[in-house]
Amino acid sequence: MESDNLQDPQEETLTCSICQGIFMNPVYLKCGHKFCEACLLLFQEDIKFPAYCPMCMQPFNQEYINDISLKKQVSIVRKKRLMEYLNSEEHKCVTHKAKKMIFCDKSKILLCHLCSDSQEHSGHTHCSIDVAVQEKMEELLKHMDSLWRRLKIQQNYVEKERRTTLWWLSMKLREEVIKRVYGKQCPPLSEERDQHIECLRHQSNTTLEELRKSEATIVHERNQLTEVYRELMTMSQRPYQELLVQDLDDLFRRSKLAAKLDMPQGMIPRLRAHSIPGLTARLNSFRVKISFKHSIMFGYTSLRPFDIRLLHESTSLDSAETHRVSWGKKSFSRGKYYWEVDLKDYRRWTVGVCKDPWLRGRSYVATPTDLFLECLRKDDHYILITRIGGEHYIEKPVGQVGVFLDCEGGYVSFVDVAKSSLILSYSPGTFHCAVRPFFSAVYT
Repeated sequence: MESDNLQDPQEETLTCSICQGIFMNPVYLKCGHKFCEACLLLFQEDIKFPAYCPMCMQPFNQEYINDISLKKQVSIVRKKRLMEYLNSEEHKCVTHKAKKMIFCDKSKILLCHLCSDSQEHSGHTHCSIDVAVQEKMEELLKHMDSLWRRLKIQQNYVEKERRTTLWWLSMKLREEVIKRVYGKQCPPLSEERDQHIECLRHQSNTTLEELRKSEATIVHERNQLTEVYRELMTMSQRPYQELLVQDLDDLFRRSKLAAKLDMPQGMIPRLRAHSIPGLTARLNSFRVKISFKHSIMFGYTSLRPFDIRLLHESTSLDSAETHRVSWGKKSFSRGKYYWEVDLKDYRRWTVGVCKDPWLRGRSYVATPTDLFLECLRKDDHYILITRIGGEHYIEKPVGQVGVFLDCEGGYVSFVDVAKSSLILSYSPGTFHCAVRPFFSAVYT
């Protein structure tokens, strides 16, 4: 790393506060503070989230701007230091007392013009110092950029795998819901309930262990990438005269191998559906026929039941797809009701209840009392999500989904009809107003 002992006052403005060396590919934040890009990226990696300025602690949402002007100044200063080194008497050619302005790529040494023409170096590839520096730096930056893009992708996988706590909490909540559902069965099914809970805990513990192993594997792979990246960064900070004579072939080889490795993408935790005896039979005693109205056809990107694009940015959306949105003609404020929706012909769908649906232009506008279960395609798999609680680790239903509305209890439950199993249930007291059935879907 180049020394920060800068005598020229102008050069003091070219020092990175993180590495205390001269800037390497400088960037600046909205707060105005400037850093080496590599230093800032690794600083973010160390602190994880949220990202903040190392100087003033102001959050910056991982956004920064390349400082082209400062980059040019840095280049001038680094070349100036190189020339000072080459012009010094102690670094001139011992044999010819001339400046070493030629770089021999074969021998990885600096030569004067007379030495470059000698028999010893005939047949070697030579170039000027300026060209050699530019090519070496470009190659270093190319490797760093390639590795960092891989690291950012890998970080997404790491964040996905770091959900062991969420998984554990989700299973605890599900256990309470299962107990509540069995408590409403008549006659009581204590033995079946205990077996169900035992099965749930076994699946939960098995999946939790798999999540931990998957996370450890991904973190290990990421650490290997980070190690190579740090080596590249350290090398890029060296003075030009030191950088040129380094043999970087092995480092570049390891960088290429690291960038080409297949990255482990982690597991997708899913709970298998578990049948609850008598569940659908009990719910059918509250069954009602729902008549829908206001069916509207438009592209999916026009429909935002609860701004799903903001919650799940990687969700696959296609504005050309046909989307149907329907509301029940009748609203419910008292009693218990159950209805079923056939979803086997739809790729993505939303079922649940809403308060007073209305449109803003061609978009559906949701309210805090809208309670949905939504099936979306995310990356290469399907997920089930709700307005509160985010993603749910439940097996996707492939046929009819039952919706149970308890107005007195203030909650909605969703059932996989074919398997007579509970998908999920909102907590009691979630709403206290009249609501009506809601349904939307994307046609296959």
